Amino acid sequence: EVQLQASGGGSVQAGGSLRLSCLYSGFSFDDYTIGWFRQAPGKEREGVSCISRGGGRTDFTDSVKGRFTLSRDNAKKTAYLQMNKLRPEDTAVYYCAAVRTILSVPCTYTVGDYYNWGQGTQVTVSS
Repeated sequence: EVQLQASGGGSVQAGGSLRLSCLYSGFSFDDYTIGWFRQAPGKEREGVSCISRGGGRTDFTDSVKGRFTLSRDNAKKTAYLQMNKLRPEDTAVYYCAAVRTILSVPCTYTVGDYYNWGQGTQVTVSS
């Protein structure tokens, strides 16, 4: 059974940084693409970023490009979302998710492509 746990959220001022962690439990972490998503109050869940199985490919939604980076440590079964230059509009509950993928497939951060989800972690950015 795959389980995911997001952590590292908190409250920061605009321009600050946070690093979110996504801890995976189960077998074959390196068979899974990891995605990060967020949901602000009253809004639909949206994709933020994804990282391929081996970590060689990442992708980001336009609003976070140049500010967020995503990495993974397959030995620790953990993915890390580094968020810099945070803005008030980044305020949301952040979720990580996993999907088993073929090695050569680029990653995706489409909500419907993922079927293993963790509990979220709250990120609040004040102006």
